[in-house]
Amino acid sequence: MNWTYLILILLATLAGGVIPMTIRRINANFTIYLLAFTGAFLFGVTIMHLLPEVYHELGHSAGIYIVLGFFLQVFLQQLSHGMEHGHTHLPGENHHHIAVTPLLLGLSIHAFMEGIPLGFKYEDQSALPSLMMGVAAHKVPEALTLITVMIHAHKSKTQLWQILTAFAVVTPAAAILAWWMGNRFDIVSHYLLYVVALVIGAFLHISTTIFYESGTKHHELSSKKVLAIATGLVLAFLTLIFE
Repeated sequence: MNWTYLILILLATLAGGVIPMTIRRINANFTIYLLAFTGAFLFGVTIMHLLPEVYHELGHSAGIYIVLGFFLQVFLQQLSHGMEHGHTHLPGENHHHIAVTPLLLGLSIHAFMEGIPLGFKYEDQSALPSLMMGVAAHKVPEALTLITVMIHAHKSKTQLWQILTAFAVVTPAAAILAWWMGNRFDIVSHYLLYVVALVIGAFLHISTTIFYESGTKHHELSSKKVLAIATGLVLAFLTLIFE
């Protein structure tokens, strides 16, 4: 377990949440392009590092769990209202009456799922550091969106810090738990691979949704958003140098 990476993820989450607390007006394009960049980076890391790993170990059955993970994320976003991929609006609800509990529950489950693959031992030595960077990058816009919505819900500064801190520790805690259980019990180490496949499906859902929905009208891709996506993919390709 690389504790430096976990600290990086924790700090990235806190940093993302602090942005809307300190900057009154955030340019909408900043969030759009940040989401596009981090989504593309996570997508590239998932395709180039995680997919080969699970197919090598699980064979064609890996596809079943990836599809299940994809639709598990579809269910989770009914609770989180798509906040994982940048949606800040809650259809049919007033920001003054946000159902905070299901929102945080959906996001926390997603954050916990993100952490589990970080505690897994990969044959590909470049998989873990690449995934750590991908998750850390994704945490910035994720936390930014969460706190933005909580601010619109008129949460106090103390409540904002409580929500942000609790959310920030979920993913590192899941990574530590998976690492500890995997080292202690061989059967857990085996079944963690199936969980990794589920998370791959969730990552694919989130990243592709970011590409075609978040911050766009009628699903168009602006030249700047394409550039942000391309930059994220190039950075993901560069992670191959870790091999």
